Amino acid sequence: MTSVGKLKISKSKYNALIKNIGVSIECARQVAFKTVNAELVKANWEIGRHLVQFEQQGNERAEYGSALLTKLSADLQKIHGKGFGRRNLLDMRRFFLCYPKWQTVSAKLSWSHYVALLGITNDIGRAFYQKQCIIENWSMRELERQINASLFERLALSKNKKQILQLSKKGNVVKKSEHIIKDPYVLDFMQIPMSSRLTEKNLEQKLISNIQLFLLELGKGFAFVARQYKLTIRNNHFYIDLVFYHRILKCFVLIDLKTRHVKHNDIGQMNLYLNYFKKEENVAGDAEPIGIILSAEKDEVLVEYATGGLSNKIFVSKYQLYLPDQKVLEKRVKEILHNN
Repeated sequence: MTSVGKLKISKSKYNALIKNIGVSIECARQVAFKTVNAELVKANWEIGRHLVQFEQQGNERAEYGSALLTKLSADLQKIHGKGFGRRNLLDMRRFFLCYPKWQTVSAKLSWSHYVALLGITNDIGRAFYQKQCIIENWSMRELERQINASLFERLALSKNKKQILQLSKKGNVVKKSEHIIKDPYVLDFMQIPMSSRLTEKNLEQKLISNIQLFLLELGKGFAFVARQYKLTIRNNHFYIDLVFYHRILKCFVLIDLKTRHVKHNDIGQMNLYLNYFKKEENVAGDAEPIGIILSAEKDEVLVEYATGGLSNKIFVSKYQLYLPDQKVLEKRVKEILHNN
């Protein structure tokens, strides 16, 4: 019991009261934040519109070297305070030019999100990141990482022109196993120098230590289940490096790590794991499990022959410990769009 003046009340009930009030306060703060953010985005769009319309009247071209924005910035800051630096005004102007129709602006994204999106010159790529950011509820930091890791280009390289354009309009909507696969996977968050000798055990430990970032790289829908998942078949013990469950596809995803080239027996071993999971681990409602062998190198021809004819879904993807060359990937995507 807890005493409040002359009243004696249940401690559990009092704690519940504190908790409920706290939830209400937090909900109110979140609503207030979203409302303020929506108004900020709207105001910045309007400011950008005013700037562009002023230019179109022939009074001034507010280019990067223009004196207009410098003077305007100084005067606005005197009247309205901080937040109207020349860089900010340039962003507002670009914001309106990239999104001339207010209906294309999402209230789910913050101004910081839009500033990051404005740095993408490719309209198709920008549209993809905006859509994917909304689908997966990325924070500003998560959005920046995915842009730096060239997520759009990595997904686009395995698609034709029509599929790339659909990707930009709808995002990466997961409906089948192929939609969750990337090649390569970028593991730059582990901060391992390329010169380092990496063992499979060390790679696994690094991924577990950075599980939140690894889940972000894997994509929406992945839930971590276990590491070194033990299988026993007739007194023979096998260990799967990492096991996840995909909430959207409703299936287990088994990941085997290799710090060398993938060999045909690695694929055979993954096939064994998948057969075991189908019979021993799947329950009613579960779809067939998916196997991903994550390797330092792979021979495309060997993988094609080793996986050919298998009923199980086995994918072999490379990983790299550094950010990809964006310009090279962008060039390859442009070639796909041009040639199709």
